[in-house]
Amino acid sequence: MYREYYPEEFEAAVQRAIDANVTRMILAGVSSETLPQLHEAVDLFPDNMFALVGLHPEEVKADNDVELALLEAHLSDRNVIGVGEIGLDYYWDRTFEKEQEDVFYRQLCWARDRQMPLSLHIRSAYSEAIGILQRFKPGELNAVLHCFSGGIQEAEWAIKRGFAIGVGGVVTFKNSKLQELLPKVGLQNIVLETDAPYLAPVPYRGKPNESAYIPIIAQKIAEIFQVSVATVMDQTTENAHRIFNNLPL
Repeated sequence: MYREYYPEEFEAAVQRAIDANVTRMILAGVSSETLPQLHEAVDLFPDNMFALVGLHPEEVKADNDVELALLEAHLSDRNVIGVGEIGLDYYWDRTFEKEQEDVFYRQLCWARDRQMPLSLHIRSAYSEAIGILQRFKPGELNAVLHCFSGGIQEAEWAIKRGFAIGVGGVVTFKNSKLQELLPKVGLQNIVLETDAPYLAPVPYRGKPNESAYIPIIAQKIAEIFQVSVATVMDQTTENAHRIFNNLPL
């Protein structure tokens, strides 16, 4: 949730989330261009908003050394709690496939060396991403598979590694495969997310997403697991703190 997407009502959108009892929001970085907006958000809401720094796979180019050096220098900034959003994305374009893999590995090393949690973006590249992640020992990385789009095999692999499955508005879509997958995953392995301003849940699908809609996602997951919304909120909050273990309580 950057001001870029809510230019006239950024503060109001954040306040709506807080009023909906969504009191901790993690902002994923995309590139160095997003750093000013990250800093603005956490400065305005230091108790509620926390930043990740990383180079998104769709931002990877032929030469990434300068960009990576700039981003790495910001990992020690105030309210930066992890590395992300990083990963592999071969959905639209594989021009920089090898560069994506190199950048992904280098940023995973940042997280390992600093013991920082990760937000992983993997789309149409699960086998390649798992191959890279397996270079690290179990327990060396702590991660959420953001906007999870894999199957049960990928989910089980991630869970065995101690990773969490990120679930957002897609779970509310008609015929979403997540509705069948999540009971096999288990509530103890799920975290709630929005990918705002994208992928708003029903009944807001197609409109700008925002963190205030997290309870709608929780309601759908409660229906899937046949538990109360409070149970979902409590468990997924606990799960989030397990992954983002440097997030203030």
